Amino acid sequence: MMNTNSSADQFTFGMIGLGTMGRNLLLNMADHGFAVAGYDKDPEKSVLLEKEGADNVVKGFTDIKSFVNSLQHPRSIMMLVPAGPIVDSVIAELTPLLDKEDIVIDGGNSHFTDTTRRDKEMADKGFHFFGMGISGGEEGARKGPSMMPGGDEDAYQFVEPILTAVAAHVNGDPCVTYIGPGAAGHFVKMVHNGIEYAIMQLLAETYEVMRKGLKMDNEAMHAVFKSWNEGRLQSFLLEVTTDIFAYKEPGSSTLLLDGIKDEAKSKGTGKWTSQVAMDLVTPIPAIDSAVSMRDLSKYKAMRVEAASLYADEQAGLSVDKAAFLAQLEQAFFFSMITTYAQGMHLLASASTQFAYNLNLADISRIWRGGCIIRSAFLETMLSAWEKNPELKHLLLAPAVQETIKETQPGVRAVVTTAIAAGIAVPTYATCLSYFDAFRSASMPSNLIQAQRDYFGAHTFERIGQEGVFHADWQGEASVQP
Repeated sequence: MMNTNSSADQFTFGMIGLGTMGRNLLLNMADHGFAVAGYDKDPEKSVLLEKEGADNVVKGFTDIKSFVNSLQHPRSIMMLVPAGPIVDSVIAELTPLLDKEDIVIDGGNSHFTDTTRRDKEMADKGFHFFGMGISGGEEGARKGPSMMPGGDEDAYQFVEPILTAVAAHVNGDPCVTYIGPGAAGHFVKMVHNGIEYAIMQLLAETYEVMRKGLKMDNEAMHAVFKSWNEGRLQSFLLEVTTDIFAYKEPGSSTLLLDGIKDEAKSKGTGKWTSQVAMDLVTPIPAIDSAVSMRDLSKYKAMRVEAASLYADEQAGLSVDKAAFLAQLEQAFFFSMITTYAQGMHLLASASTQFAYNLNLADISRIWRGGCIIRSAFLETMLSAWEKNPELKHLLLAPAVQETIKETQPGVRAVVTTAIAAGIAVPTYATCLSYFDAFRSASMPSNLIQAQRDYFGAHTFERIGQEGVFHADWQGEASVQP
């Protein structure tokens, strides 16, 4: 039964923020035998925590001082509150109550630059601090998430037994590992979310092709998604999509999906991924496209007006449905792999730029279970970096090359057919174009360099000749046809 005694030094771990994620993660810890305490200003959340944790040693608090005093020394406290100023306000309220060597963990989706700052500020005050990305949603928090801790390694080692116990496990491996110094954990979680954006957009575009192009009904689409999820495309996001295409609210004869507005929300992590990728000069067009499409979805009124101005009868695709669905499966696999490859390339760039010393094999390993982007393909990714830790890009891995070559015809067929029919497939198209540019030994960028030098004297480099050059493009040496 619940231990209601709130004497000092009783609880092993504390949680600030008892919303869905915080409460479920704390209950997960309690299920594994840890005495835990939670704090929230909302009394109802503390009551709910104690009710759901009644069979374990769980205590809810609404007074932060009593909460802090109830924890064993050195105290281990995680915050699961909305990213941004709220995190700073919680830290400001919390730190006067702490002792030196206490540990504070930010388990939210904080921007990595904020985590870098907080890491230094807390260290200067004598406290241990680290940021940790957590993926898996409500179910993951309760049954086993994937966790990406980075920052103070000593602090991580102290709480590692708890995190290892509550993490998802795949083939005996816990889906948690020390990621790297500073804000490495939150950076990796941010890129994880960017990949998530792109795969979700690919599934939405797949839905669009099936619905508008192949004129498939919901039942038929559910069958296809279910079949795919039983094969090489198996993934959490495909599983979720399959379930959505079978869900009807009690008493309803139609899918809930058909009653949901086509205006997608976001919390910013996809945008952050695109922004930092541009700063690091590392292209991730699949994620960029997904962010842009979410943004475009919000302009519903303008889209409705444009639809009336540019009305186009959707006659459907003139294709063999079974054959085209096989190509669509290839296209999705090709594009999913390309999305992973872009995200991992960004992690490699960040590892060098920010001295994170990221282990891409370990990151692939902990993403295999618990997290939103888990998929069967992550086993191939793990194997690729285990075989070659210096692998520069996932598309250069031998095992991946075989799959890309096999699925390439499918993505070409889907993109060209959909575009010809006026069906938007921007993320599919950008994955294919990225691949075609990536495999090009000679890009047309020499023209861009010439243009920049022509109008701005920005100089250029020559093939086979050292140095930096500038041409008098309108001078006597110019040749006019």
